[in-house]
Amino acid sequence: MADGLYWSGGDELANEELRRLVNEAIALELNASRLYALFQELFPEDALLWQTLSIEEENHAALLKNGRRHFLPQGIFPRELLPDSLEPLVEKNRELERLLVIFEQAPPSRRQAFLLAIELEEAAGEVHFQRAMASVANSQALKVFQLLNKDDRDHAARLCAYMADNGMAGVAAPTPGSAPER
Repeated sequence: MADGLYWSGGDELANEELRRLVNEAIALELNASRLYALFQELFPEDALLWQTLSIEEENHAALLKNGRRHFLPQGIFPRELLPDSLEPLVEKNRELERLLVIFEQAPPSRRQAFLLAIELEEAAGEVHFQRAMASVANSQALKVFQLLNKDDRDHAARLCAYMADNGMAGVAAPTPGSAPER
């Protein structure tokens, strides 16, 4: 259960809930990385962007894994990194797993790939991570995450800017917490 700056709860049920949230958030980062790696193969004209985003998502997963290993047992895992509910993470992961299978047989258009990526970056889990990385850290644990994450953030805004710079107009850069215009 979230309380103050950190996830707290001495009982096994609360600890298991938090562990499941962290595990699902890790899976989301890895699924996003897989999707971006697929887009890298499908769209060679954008390969560098997709490769960069894929690597950054892998790095986010590694940060969460280290947080699970080091901060979770101490009860100082930063609550800002995760949504309060497991359900949106599970739903988004199932959707990404389904889309990965579909896209290997029937790839999306280049524009559809960008719009999907922007939607993903604005979804629960991803948006929580982004907001935490952009916020003023009010805990030492979050400061560690921010320091290690460096500039691996603002994916939705970077995607929108890339689209605009490459003639795929029609998508406005999202503001934190809002869906991009289509």
